[in-house]
Amino acid sequence: MSTNKMNSSAAELPRQVRVLIVDDEPLFVELVQALLEAEEGIEVVGTAPNGKTGAELTRAVAPDLTIMDVSMPVMNGIEATRAIRERDPSACVLILTGGSNIAEIDNARKAGAAGYLTKDRIASDLVREIRSLGSR
Repeated sequence: MSTNKMNSSAAELPRQVRVLIVDDEPLFVELVQALLEAEEGIEVVGTAPNGKTGAELTRAVAPDLTIMDVSMPVMNGIEATRAIRERDPSACVLILTGGSNIAEIDNARKAGAAGYLTKDRIASDLVREIRSLGSR
């Protein structure tokens, strides 16, 4: 599935994009981190294993973009996105989903996500989506 922009009020990203990765699967986090660190102009500034820690970490590291998994323990990605955007309406969150669940995507949009990406498209679309969000 292609990416989809949802919230035009999310902050524009600078040329050097500082990214926080929030996902409860350590191997997936390592894969995404390695993919992003190989790209010029993208810096991974932290990782978190659940939405609650991710929402707290956004306050500490102030990323330009948070990549947020939907399904996680403690606090899911929708709740964490809502908490991040309530605290900072200009925060930019890209939701990762396991599939194309329309209700999940709609909830992400309502929570303030800037876009969504299905996990099966990470290798081909993640860097492009980060750069796209950065050029708005």
